[in-house]
Amino acid sequence: MINMIQYLEQNPSLVTLLKEKKASLIGVTELEQKAILDSFDEELNVENRLWN
Repeated sequence: MINMIQYLEQNPSLVTLLKEKKASLIGVTELEQKAILDSFDEELNVENRLWN
């Protein structure tokens, strides 16, 4: 799982495709995929708050 998250961090365009449901993660449940995508949203929100 950690390798997958690191790969997504290096390939943000894939995160976009996952959010648009144009791609999926094989071997990951829908709930796990939602949690992964939510963590990317939270990470962006935290970064934005630091700069405001």
